[in-house]
Amino acid sequence: MSLLDRLNQDMKEAMKSKDRLRLNVIRMIKASLQNEAIKLGKELSEDEELTVLNREVKQRKDSLQEFEKAGRADLAEQVKQELEYVQHYLPEQLSEEELLQIVRETIAEVGATSKADIGKVMAKIMPKVKGRADGSLVNKIVRTELE
Repeated sequence: MSLLDRLNQDMKEAMKSKDRLRLNVIRMIKASLQNEAIKLGKELSEDEELTVLNREVKQRKDSLQEFEKAGRADLAEQVKQELEYVQHYLPEQLSEEELLQIVRETIAEVGATSKADIGKVMAKIMPKVKGRADGSLVNKIVRTELE
């Protein structure tokens, strides 16, 4: 089932159950996907859909940090819920052990030996873990391994 089909099905369920927050999040995701398709002038591939979903997750994580910094627990709680709904559509995330294995393999593949090689390693890893791992976590693991 395609992402758009899943979104449409979940949107109907959210309408029936009168879950307004979930319905709004699904509508925002659909709008982002449609805007991206219009911008690119074509149907989105799975990779492009993942990019849009990752952008939505990042926006909500940034908002969550700002709300927590400002002491707005009410808004922070809402954004946490939105984040859960968006993450529901992402592929299953890699565990730290799986990620560590991929990082070590990529470091060996690239022949990285120092922190100066972080850019090369990250460029090789990110396509492998796209949508399945947070970029900041990947970066942290790479930095630790190259110390």
